[in-house]
Amino acid sequence: MKTLLRYSQVIFLLLLSFSASAQEPMLCQGAYWEEDEANSYLKKWASEWTSQKDWEARADVIRKGIIDGMKLEQMPERTAEFNPIIHSTREMDGYIIENIAIESFRGFFITGNLYRPLDPEPFHKSPAILIPHGHGKDKRYQDVVQYRAASLARMGAVVFVYDMLGYADSQQTSHTIPIALTLQTYNSIRVLDYLTSRADVDTTQIGVTGGSGGGTQTILITAIDPRITVSVPAVMVSAYFFGGCVCESGMPIHKSAHHQTNNVEIAALAAPRPMLLISDGGDWTKNTPRIEFPYIQKVYAAYGAESKADNVHLPNERHDYNYNKRTAAYNFFGHYLDINPGKVPYNDGYDESFVTILSVEELKVFNTSHPIPAHALQGDEAVIRYLKLN
Repeated sequence: MKTLLRYSQVIFLLLLSFSASAQEPMLCQGAYWEEDEANSYLKKWASEWTSQKDWEARADVIRKGIIDGMKLEQMPERTAEFNPIIHSTREMDGYIIENIAIESFRGFFITGNLYRPLDPEPFHKSPAILIPHGHGKDKRYQDVVQYRAASLARMGAVVFVYDMLGYADSQQTSHTIPIALTLQTYNSIRVLDYLTSRADVDTTQIGVTGGSGGGTQTILITAIDPRITVSVPAVMVSAYFFGGCVCESGMPIHKSAHHQTNNVEIAALAAPRPMLLISDGGDWTKNTPRIEFPYIQKVYAAYGAESKADNVHLPNERHDYNYNKRTAAYNFFGHYLDINPGKVPYNDGYDESFVTILSVEELKVFNTSHPIPAHALQGDEAVIRYLKLN
């Protein structure tokens, strides 16, 4: 019996290896192009379309490439059943924070924290904001994420901060599972499904913002889901860098037998919805004002919507989503969503000292008092087998 089990595991790994090698020629990973080479591609593409109609024809090809490349249509049919687990509700200074898990599909849980306004106006539905976080050990617990989520909640938004695969409470798979990009994007869609199902959320006002790998999720969910109305990708959108992790570029979403694109064009699929690009001088977004943003402006100009695309570039900063970057996001969301940045103290800049930074143990979803449900899938192989996706 043990020999038979080992044999089946070997076959499983061989099938995964074959599937990955078949995709390999179409993968665009890491710094796939030189910087000037990437600029040349953008110039070439810009010369191939002139009108909104032309761009939308190209946009349809790019969007289909994302969906087909990550095999998103092969994922389980989405339902209205989330089986939410919500506990440890705490009232803070102007906001409420809860620990939450929802079921993405049968046996697979999205874990995170829900921040919401302490005293919403009577009969008033709040905008909602998704926060997919970037890479970094258990980033959801870090103070930079807590400051951002709490501030936006105090302003009047319902905010869902959720884990990347393999981080914090999301331990049902590793982060390097071959279908990480599919799972994380599907999770983002399911978070959006959940938020728009809540009685306290205004479904016409949905924002999303994340930095680095969370920026990748920000542009992807905005590109494929029209329910997103405001988008703020931070320190990610680059003409030459395609994402260095399997969760960003481990599946062929940028290239197929009949198309080639990059993250600039994927970000541009937000048009004409409001979008703020946040960039800096210390990573692959250092060229944004000169290369990436002009192309995106051309797309928005095709809709007569130039005012809705913006770029905050911080040339003296590096790859993070720290104070100057998140306060730029506060202003942008404050302009385009029905939230009030004036509810956060301001003294020569936003004063976030009202935020209570909670510990890892306080923010954990699954613990001895709230164990992960018994039917939860466990391990990369179990999840892939359940989905029949490789």
